[in-house]
Amino acid sequence: MLKVDHLVAGLILEPTGPGLYRAPEVETGHEVIFGGQLLAQSVVAAAADHEGKRAKTLHTVFARGAAPGTPLDVTVDTMHTGRAFASSTVTISQGDRLCTRSLVLFTADEPDFIHHADEAPSVGAPPETPASGGPDEWQVQIVGDVDIADPDLVGPPELDVWTRFPGAPDDVLTAQAVLAFASDGFLIGTAMRPHAGVGQSQAHRTLATGVVSHTLTFHEPFPADDWLLLAHRSPHAGHGRSYGRADVFTPAGALVASYVQDAMLRPMPQRDPAGA
Repeated sequence: MLKVDHLVAGLILEPTGPGLYRAPEVETGHEVIFGGQLLAQSVVAAAADHEGKRAKTLHTVFARGAAPGTPLDVTVDTMHTGRAFASSTVTISQGDRLCTRSLVLFTADEPDFIHHADEAPSVGAPPETPASGGPDEWQVQIVGDVDIADPDLVGPPELDVWTRFPGAPDDVLTAQAVLAFASDGFLIGTAMRPHAGVGQSQAHRTLATGVVSHTLTFHEPFPADDWLLLAHRSPHAGHGRSYGRADVFTPAGALVASYVQDAMLRPMPQRDPAGA
């Protein structure tokens, strides 16, 4: 499992010029760079120009996958800086290959005028011992021990996941970045759940899967290293695509963030025995 200090080190971007950075690779064992890494680094890169504000919404389009072992170049273009709001675009490329482009909106804190929030689902308390991840690693526990990798396991298009990054620095930007990282991981698997013979273990083998757009909105501050409940639902899948959304809650039931995701999900072309 991914060590938290390795992820945090991956959020330290090397300046290479005005609005330009070189981003390190966070190794997760995937055949492509994990999309959550690019989301997290986009938040961090954009924040450098907006001191005193926190990220409100991250909109990212994944144009192409990023390949391990190739440098990641980050370009930030500040669009607007005001008293209440600010925004930047962030482009991540590998050479002349554009991988992602994000629009990041920042906000200054203001007092409540009105306030309401959905309640957390009733799934019980966070686990004492998670299913994966040690004391210094990214920890994950899927509620009900659902195995989204198993293509023979069928259930509703819903998935509740407890996640935690123990030891992560306790600041707003790190908390937002590690949640952005985690938010990329489960919605495709959620969309697969109702369909027999389809599971996440087939991704990049017999199924072509990949995120194509992702929007994450932060509602309230939250600790970087405490448990968060990611409550996922996929209301639609079809035409080689899947759509999902999720709300993020603290153990006390506070709604702190929400996200939506469009993804590609389709069978890979079968090759004939002759390799044609």
